[in-house]
Amino acid sequence: MNFANMTDYHHFPIYAIMVLFLGAFIIAASGGKPSKNPNNPAGFRAWIALIATAASLCFLAALIKPVMLDGEVIAYWMGSRGISGGYAIGIALEVDALSLFFALLIATAVFVSAIYSIRYMVHDDCVPQYYVLYCLLAGGVLGLVLSGDIFNMFVMVEILTFAAVALTAFRTKVYGALEAAFKYLVVGCMGSTAILTGVILLYAQYHTLNLAQLASLIPGTMNNATKLAFAFLYIGFSTKAFIVPFHPLAADAHGAAPASISVLISGVLTKSGIYGIMRLTYFLFQTMGLGRMQFMLVFIGSVSMFVCVTMALAQHDFKRLLAYHSISQIGYVLAAVGLASALGVSAGLYHAMNHTLFKGLLFLAAGAVLHETGTTDLGKLGGLSKKMPHTTVLFLIGAFSISGVPPFNGFASKWMIYQASYQKAVDTGNIGFLLVTIIALVTSTLTLASFVKVSQSVFFGQLPKEYENVKEVPFGMRLAMGILAALCVVTGLFPKSVTALLTEPAAKAAANVGNYITSMGFKTSLPAVEVSFVEAGVWEPINWLLILCIALLGVTIVAVAGKYDHVSETTSENVETKYQLFYGGEENVYSQVGGGDLFWGFKHNWRHYFDFMHKLHSGVVNDYALWAVVALALAIVYMMIAL
Repeated sequence: MNFANMTDYHHFPIYAIMVLFLGAFIIAASGGKPSKNPNNPAGFRAWIALIATAASLCFLAALIKPVMLDGEVIAYWMGSRGISGGYAIGIALEVDALSLFFALLIATAVFVSAIYSIRYMVHDDCVPQYYVLYCLLAGGVLGLVLSGDIFNMFVMVEILTFAAVALTAFRTKVYGALEAAFKYLVVGCMGSTAILTGVILLYAQYHTLNLAQLASLIPGTMNNATKLAFAFLYIGFSTKAFIVPFHPLAADAHGAAPASISVLISGVLTKSGIYGIMRLTYFLFQTMGLGRMQFMLVFIGSVSMFVCVTMALAQHDFKRLLAYHSISQIGYVLAAVGLASALGVSAGLYHAMNHTLFKGLLFLAAGAVLHETGTTDLGKLGGLSKKMPHTTVLFLIGAFSISGVPPFNGFASKWMIYQASYQKAVDTGNIGFLLVTIIALVTSTLTLASFVKVSQSVFFGQLPKEYENVKEVPFGMRLAMGILAALCVVTGLFPKSVTALLTEPAAKAAANVGNYITSMGFKTSLPAVEVSFVEAGVWEPINWLLILCIALLGVTIVAVAGKYDHVSETTSENVETKYQLFYGGEENVYSQVGGGDLFWGFKHNWRHYFDFMHKLHSGVVNDYALWAVVALALAIVYMMIAL
């Protein structure tokens, strides 16, 4: 291979993956002894990881023009293999705008987290091993989204799962780390086994593992075995996205893992699950034209949205609270993608990108607090804005972004999701899609309320005496947070540029399955699809008024539901009348309410719901494994009926 051929951009996808695995190999081969430099115990190994992640990001960024802007689909056969006798021989990579979109998200999060890790991990043992696992995790996720072979996707799932489990348990002295890793291992392996079972069922029928060829063969031949394969694959990728009912795994893993790994679990692993679900529904089985399939994704996304945001309100640990918010935001993505409209897919992808940015920023901010104080307990913190002003400002940018406050990026993508769900309700005459809009708005309101609680508990209020000597985190950690904060602002201020450059090409790729199939060299009768995006501008005042009206309706529903519960237990016998002369109608008593309990009234009125959720989330791995089995059984029954 000459130099000119080596620099051909068609090789860049495999370079982007292999440079990460090569980085892991070099770090492992250099030995396990830490450096003598106390400020960098990983020595040059940390820089190897940083260089590998930077190189991977550069290779992928170089594909934006040919793939995103020019619409090319890169088909790369490894080992000079190809098509023989009408069947795929060997492993292939296939990169269209959809897979490149997810790959760019992954590479960006991995690179920024690597910058953060250099100083964040200085106090840990076995730091060289950390970077080996780090590069393996990054390479596994990137290999999954760029693969054109379904069995190779399973192999990458295995690599990323075991790397993520090991990194979850990396800080063995952290309370619950080993338990969280064990839960992740059990349910994660159940998900991987489900994916392998689905792959076996497909191969037994179609004798190929190539995604493009399977996409050309499966539609029109949907028998019971194929439906069964769909159910297994769907549940397998759902465990990687941590959507309901697999959301408790995310809370346990995030709470125990280092913050730099929480960024990858939240911003990277969840996206691999969403990508897998999209490949199944839009490409492999091509079922998104069915209303029943749209209903399934929108319903699960909406449930994940609301359940996880309410679970977040009840948390007293910074990282666990962020973990539940992470899955709540993934619910937005799944619901938007499930709408199966051009605007819905573009909005869902936009929010997936924003989620990677603002959730990564928030986890890094939580890591900064843990790094300086040694705790993430909301009841023990407070007043850190006096000691960590830079971290406070960066955290607030992330909090405003996830809450959908303009002009940050969360507002732009959420507005598109509101519009897409509302437009779907108008086009179909199905009021259920309007309910999705209301749920999304209520969830956004509760998200904002939750981050008011976090801000008060951690950064404002009284500074505890034991934290009087706390100082700002090192520059490298602030740099990583600053990069994500800047991206949160830029992607919020220029939504049209973001959609034109990234999300709309990816949405068009999701609609043009025929182009994906023919680019790999297989035949299909699927025609090219013209995709148009009709958006009401993000910054149009009249649209804000409409959203405000729907938001007030949603909040009113929640408030009334809580009010009735409160009134039902109030009788005339226990109502004090002597305070009715006062305008407030309340007794003037002193009450000390901590920042971690700002919404005690809401939780009290909804106590039956929270009691039920508390009992449901037992923390027992057997229960979570049972949830996985029940979810698989329900998926099988639903697929048999719906497809």
